[in-house]
Amino acid sequence: MQQYFGFPVPPEIEGLKYVATADGKRAFTELQAKVMDTQQKVKLADIQIEQLSKTKKHAHLTDTEVMMLVDETRMYEGVGRMFILQSKGVIHNQLLEKQRIAEEKIKELEQKKSYLERSVKEAEDNIREMLMARRAQ
Repeated sequence: MQQYFGFPVPPEIEGLKYVATADGKRAFTELQAKVMDTQQKVKLADIQIEQLSKTKKHAHLTDTEVMMLVDETRMYEGVGRMFILQSKGVIHNQLLEKQRIAEEKIKELEQKKSYLERSVKEAEDNIREMLMARRAQ
């Protein structure tokens, strides 16, 4: 399949001389830039979701291990370059909070990603419409 500015050109418009006017070319270039930018943001959201999922899983596994310990076990929380003695309950609550925050951020990123994917689809549809309109001329 032939490509134009990195986009696949559908077979029904392959012979087209594309957008000939300066305004049409500018609009096409702007739409293409928007699509590329939005696709980058989607990839970034995917990476952030993956990282937060790992953080959430790590906190869950750590909490599981902490809860198996005896209540009198001495536990230390790392703070900068030092460690502070904390109770099992405090450590447990911190790990639960870490999991909750990660889950909230994941949900926010998934909503943002969904919006960005719709935006990419709209821009691609606009590009197709522009090419089809030019072919009709």
